[in-house]
Amino acid sequence: MKDSQLKKILAQLLATPMPMREILAKLKIQGEEKVEMKRRIRELAQEGHIIRLRGARYGLPEKMDLVTGVVQGHRDGYGFVLPDDPDQEDLFLKAYNFHEVMHGDRVVARVERQKASGKREGRVVKILERANETMAGILETFRGGAYVVPFERRIAQDVFIPPGKSLNALDGQAVVARIDVHPSKTRQAMGEVIEVLGDPEDPQVEIQLACARFHIRNQFPLPALAQAKKAKPPAGGTYKGRTDFRGRQIVTIDGETAKDFDDAVEVLDLPGGGWELGVHIADVSHYVTEGSALDKEAALRGTSVYFPGTVIPMLPFELSNEICSLNPRTDRFTVSCVMNISPRGEVTSSRICESVISTVERMTYTDVAAILEDEEPMAMERYAELVPLFRRMGALADALRERRHANGALDFDLPESEVILDITGRPENIIRAQRNVAHKLIEEFMLLANKTVAAHLHDHGARLLSRVHERPDPSKIDDFLAFISAFGIRTTEPEKINSKWLADILARFSGRPEQKLVTHVMLRSMKQARYSAEARGHFALAFDHYAHFTSPIRRYPDLITHRTLKRVARKEAASAGWEDELDKIAEHCSVTERAAEEAERDIVKLKQTQYMADRVGEEFEGMISGVTNFGFFVELVDPAVEGLVRISTIGDDYYIFDEKGHTLTGDRNGKVFRLGDPVRVLVLEVSVQRRQIDFELIEAGGFVRPTKRGDKSRGDKSRGDRQRSGKSGGGKPQGGKPQGGKPQRKRAVTRKKRS
Repeated sequence: MKDSQLKKILAQLLATPMPMREILAKLKIQGEEKVEMKRRIRELAQEGHIIRLRGARYGLPEKMDLVTGVVQGHRDGYGFVLPDDPDQEDLFLKAYNFHEVMHGDRVVARVERQKASGKREGRVVKILERANETMAGILETFRGGAYVVPFERRIAQDVFIPPGKSLNALDGQAVVARIDVHPSKTRQAMGEVIEVLGDPEDPQVEIQLACARFHIRNQFPLPALAQAKKAKPPAGGTYKGRTDFRGRQIVTIDGETAKDFDDAVEVLDLPGGGWELGVHIADVSHYVTEGSALDKEAALRGTSVYFPGTVIPMLPFELSNEICSLNPRTDRFTVSCVMNISPRGEVTSSRICESVISTVERMTYTDVAAILEDEEPMAMERYAELVPLFRRMGALADALRERRHANGALDFDLPESEVILDITGRPENIIRAQRNVAHKLIEEFMLLANKTVAAHLHDHGARLLSRVHERPDPSKIDDFLAFISAFGIRTTEPEKINSKWLADILARFSGRPEQKLVTHVMLRSMKQARYSAEARGHFALAFDHYAHFTSPIRRYPDLITHRTLKRVARKEAASAGWEDELDKIAEHCSVTERAAEEAERDIVKLKQTQYMADRVGEEFEGMISGVTNFGFFVELVDPAVEGLVRISTIGDDYYIFDEKGHTLTGDRNGKVFRLGDPVRVLVLEVSVQRRQIDFELIEAGGFVRPTKRGDKSRGDKSRGDRQRSGKSGGGKPQGGKPQGGKPQRKRAVTRKKRS
């Protein structure tokens, strides 16, 4: 009996708590099998899937108002439990829970209160698994020892370092400490320094700190490196068993700085109309065999992590940038998905095969856009032989996009920040990256290939690692409906709302001043996409089946999909225990993906604050991008950064926060601040350590703040003095010991294809 089956059986069996002997009797387990079944049931209890009660009885957590999940701390001391069950609401935790619980811990918590809105509050009753065996931070020394102050402000506890355990690190240096004693209600966390990173303002140390803080592996073990160096590229010949696509107009299209090319495309016209689309993906599974040293390390990493100017790869560069990369005019092994598509954008037939290709050109998004959008003479001349290919691609992408939109796909397409670095690794500019026609056509091709592969595996009865995006929570839908009712849009059946209805809402606001506002609010009502061993569909894309297939160099789930495709093609049975293993892979890859995204956002926010530290006292145009009970966030037009206007800096009235309406309204003057409003702000203070930019409101909606440049509310320091002080809301000076802090984040451009 598989673990997944056992969980389902116990979920039905334990309608009331029962002792172990009764469970075994109900399961009809006898003889030597009893020992193994007892062990497995105890493991499920240790993992929190079932709960061991007094009297050695076992029960279901949901039957006892218990929630099993991961703790997400907040820099202000409180936090939440994010339930394992994605259909459950988060559970609010008050600060007293964090005397012994740390951000990231897996816990069992009891629901103690539920509000009419559905929001729940509780307390931690058991810690199942500690998330932080190590901690990155700044060393603060004193006569009796030292403390490591965590960079992760969601961790509320410093770690005490006894004398002789600091590895001779100096006061103010960035370090990594091992936690030997975790905190409790009666004792503080204790440990020792295991690595001295150095000056926290060194760009290289900043990356090391991010890796340590978010538990990202940045050193390959020797066996994995040795295996990568032994890998040999295709060496000519007939390549028996592979379909030969060499000699065809196949190209890669990527960013200017990309070095790991894992997808290539071609488009042919079909007789009678329509197109043949070939999506050829690097055959990483040919080199990274299941259970090998490379495979184990790739599984632990889960994904590549893209920072401005550098990457922490999932695979060693010998594979990611060389042997697996689809470099131009070089034979490379691939897995190909070839689709025949009607003029209306519908896949009429498809085939998937192991293959070999040799791309004819390494194209950039900029060059393809220059051909399709601008018909730039130099680009047209240089790639004259390929111009018809790109025109076919453009026409096909248009047809695919129209069909997706007709089916109800949601395209938010929000601009992203991109950091431009100088040669020293310092931020030179923060720009808003624009997606051109080339980005969009590649996105359409990758989406279709992923969808086609998932449907193929489902039709063959294979259990695959799906990419799922579930329907929003009913409470979030209700909030969104309440919000858009202000625009005269109403529905009497919110439970029937689907992605098509939401897509139509976005279309109604297209080109209107409220477009960004409605898009932001709708986006915030969505759940986060994740990996699952169950095919739950993709709500935003309006796909019944979807899996990641197109990026195996940088995503482990894609590698799993390739292996599943090969097993199906060869009619091989999955190994024993594969279904249980797939559940674990899905959960782990979802965790590593979130960690990578957090790390990427944190480094982008770091570079943004470093850049803005030189601009204290300057004024900028922006838009309100978020509203809270303590102020509102403003996204600047240029540079592409975000900061906070605190209500305390306005001070001309009491402001009432409307959470559903995303507004702050003056009690007396009736002045309203809402998402999407244009504003003009002054950069008041910047804290690099806290990743925080504080703005002061100058003008909003015709309202001009009645203050003078030198008054008390703005302070009377010169720009240079402000820059050197580096304070933010009482924070310590720059160059002193950091305050930590949860950054106000904006998604980073990671130069990854959006699929």
